[in-house]
Amino acid sequence: MSEGGDFGGDLWADSSSAEAAILGRELWEKHAAWWQAGFTEGADPEYEEQILPYISSQLVGATKVLDVGCGEGQVARLAGGIAGVDVVVGVDPSQAQVAEAARRGGGVQLARSEAACLPFPDQSFDAVVACLVFEHITALEEALSEVGRVLAPGGAFVFLLNHPLLQTPGSGWIDDTILEEQYWRIGPYLVEDLSLEEVEKDVWIPFVHRPLSRYVNAMVAAGLYITLLSEPAPPPGFLARAEEYREASSIPRLLAIRAEKFCPAPRGG
Repeated sequence: MSEGGDFGGDLWADSSSAEAAILGRELWEKHAAWWQAGFTEGADPEYEEQILPYISSQLVGATKVLDVGCGEGQVARLAGGIAGVDVVVGVDPSQAQVAEAARRGGGVQLARSEAACLPFPDQSFDAVVACLVFEHITALEEALSEVGRVLAPGGAFVFLLNHPLLQTPGSGWIDDTILEEQYWRIGPYLVEDLSLEEVEKDVWIPFVHRPLSRYVNAMVAAGLYITLLSEPAPPPGFLARAEEYREASSIPRLLAIRAEKFCPAPRGG
């Protein structure tokens, strides 16, 4: 694989879904340490102030939890500390992430696995979490179908995404010097897009943009029905990182959905 900008967006955009998935796995393997350093163990205010507390609130009452795309395991470890949770399993396709999750411990069971092919029997869990994972997955329908399969009836799916409307590729603040106003530009929302984003110097991460309807319809097809949808404002710790971030305090970065596995009503005698 080429380094840095040599592979850029063109190779990703010209790839088939299978090829894009392989390239994505290679990039996450390569940049696992970047993620671990910047987004875990208190390093990221969005996780600390917003994401982790939200997930914790949604897992109350769960006993067996699966963390899909667990990375180095911070969400799985959080789940393991919730009263009543007996079993926590984390899966991730990256060997570097799974190895680090094992090193950090926390009583979490771990497996290396793609979201689209989960190595568990039907109805194994009463809660599944996917935190900022599905915007990096090409096999959307297959992965959500697997979530529906391993969830027990009535079980909860806690699903967090970069907001697919307001964080669309090409979105951002525009300073209109003619009209002397600033506004948030939304990118081509309805255009599904495979892209590589250079999030730091020579750190390229794959992103898949889809309209929200793709996620909702795929969840319904998997027997998952939305019971809660949240679009929280960015937390104070994030807004404090840069002056320009304060201007975006009314633009949500996160979309959080709770869905539940359809539980058929019992038939009368």
